[in-house]
Amino acid sequence: MTTLYLTEQYSFVKKDGDTLVVQIPANKQRGTEKRSVRVPLMKVEQVVVFGDCTLSTPALLALLEQQAEVCYLSYYGQFKGRLNNGFTKNAGLRVAQHRRAVVNNPHQALLAAKAFVRGKLANMRTLLLRANRKLEDDAVTRAVKRMAVLLAQVDQLESDGLPPDPSKPQANSAWGRLLGLEGSGSAAYFGVFSKLLKYDLGFTKRVRRPPTDPVNAMLSFGYTLLTNQVASAINMVGLDPYVGFLHGSKYGKPALALDLVEEFRPIVVDSTVLTLVNTGAIKQEDFVETLGAFQLTEAGRKTFLQKYEERLNTTIQHPTFDYQVTYRKAIEVQTRLLAKWLTGEVPEYVPFVVR
Repeated sequence: MTTLYLTEQYSFVKKDGDTLVVQIPANKQRGTEKRSVRVPLMKVEQVVVFGDCTLSTPALLALLEQQAEVCYLSYYGQFKGRLNNGFTKNAGLRVAQHRRAVVNNPHQALLAAKAFVRGKLANMRTLLLRANRKLEDDAVTRAVKRMAVLLAQVDQLESDGLPPDPSKPQANSAWGRLLGLEGSGSAAYFGVFSKLLKYDLGFTKRVRRPPTDPVNAMLSFGYTLLTNQVASAINMVGLDPYVGFLHGSKYGKPALALDLVEEFRPIVVDSTVLTLVNTGAIKQEDFVETLGAFQLTEAGRKTFLQKYEERLNTTIQHPTFDYQVTYRKAIEVQTRLLAKWLTGEVPEYVPFVVR
């Protein structure tokens, strides 16, 4: 199973038997002729549409029938919407999820939130450790030690039984302390991230909206793709993507997807960005700047997507179950593990932490 990315503008996708036919128009500027690409329908688990591309109704219906999602992004990768065939029939699972949500059970919700934060910080620390084997940089070493301290504090954090206060997220409560620990870990990590980059592309700190340099543009783009990958797994398993534990549930916010994506950010997206920059596969000319905001060009986006897919399809040993999985499969496994914790089949949710 794989993701079909539609990046060529004005492409048209139709169904022909058991295949999808992507009809790509000629492009006079690039000197390319009109062509068609055939993709086996059964191999597609998700379609990501960039900008002005069209899928026929039969193609959409065939994708929905096999529970493949269609995600719509702008030309430069901003999320616009998602098409899927709705929730699965497992209502009991969603009831169990709501029972452990913050508004109904702050103590249980905090257990899940702690696991997501632990997974994120642990994988950030591992990425720094791996990079610093060659760098031997004192600042990176200090960041690694700082994150070890923060991880210990996350483990020691105990619930006070109170739900988070949205008006005072950093209040002196268990939730406030957890968010503070997460923020401190991210600050330590991104404070030395530039030292991991072989070539200077202007990165000094993490800036989300708008991305003020090429590295931030790739991070934001990758996180959008990864969140949609996680949201697809959530729908497949049958959970409610809008009811989370670490992230607050707000109208239109896929809180659970944002929860589960945390532990995969460093090892999928950040790792992809480092590889692209340090191998010279991505350069300054692969970006366009508009009013101080950077975005990938069409060629740069294709390079990124290729490396991102390679990363998702990389096979590793699952740290909890000790069998071989791809990162793509690991996302589904973690989603199912969360579902088993929600229904009481396992005693705890164990985050995906690489060694």
